[in-house]
Amino acid sequence: MNEHTLSARLERVAAQVPEGARLADIGSDHGYLPVALMRRGVIVAAVAGEVALTPMLSAERNVRENGFESLIIVRLANGLEAIQPEDCITAISLCGMGGETIRDILDEGKVRLNGKERLILQPNGGEQPLRQWLMENGYRLVHEEVLRENRFDYEIIVAERVGPVMYSDQELYFGPLQMQARSPAFLLKWQRRLRQKQKTLTHLARARQSLPEEKLQDLVRKIQWITDLLAT
Repeated sequence: MNEHTLSARLERVAAQVPEGARLADIGSDHGYLPVALMRRGVIVAAVAGEVALTPMLSAERNVRENGFESLIIVRLANGLEAIQPEDCITAISLCGMGGETIRDILDEGKVRLNGKERLILQPNGGEQPLRQWLMENGYRLVHEEVLRENRFDYEIIVAERVGPVMYSDQELYFGPLQMQARSPAFLLKWQRRLRQKQKTLTHLARARQSLPEEKLQDLVRKIQWITDLLAT
């Protein structure tokens, strides 16, 4: 992967960045996403934020080699601290982190959100608590998708702040838009998850392992939710 050829995941993220956006790519790693989008003429400006020095230096080199020093600012910063008011950011991408980590970055940096940005999120698991935060902070989900890459299922969640919004527990777990669309990738993901959870339950029973009642009930409930989802 490089600024010419993005991974399948980053391509799907790139597709959700609006034309003419001013993008903040948080946890930008080598800066591949903003550089690729600038090369394609999709965005007009970007901030590449990175908390670690080595990838930040790699991003700086990538930006420099592509001649975008005046258009893409690379900043060594923790989370949304990479964003300054004068950046006038209209889209924020956070990719390749756990959903809880993305949630925490958004929560800790809330003061830097103006509420008009499109959030383009690609969590590695932990989608439910991330959706919970988005709901509690007035963000409506405007796009969701599942893709499988390197034998892992990944989700892309796009949200915009519109005011109060309410999703059910099942919608937070599966994704409200994905429950409606029921794409083949989405159904295959939950078929795999159902088998995993049923195996876990069987293993616990055979091993006579004691699990806290609350966790056991949660496992049984999730198995029922998935069974119902796949049966409809």
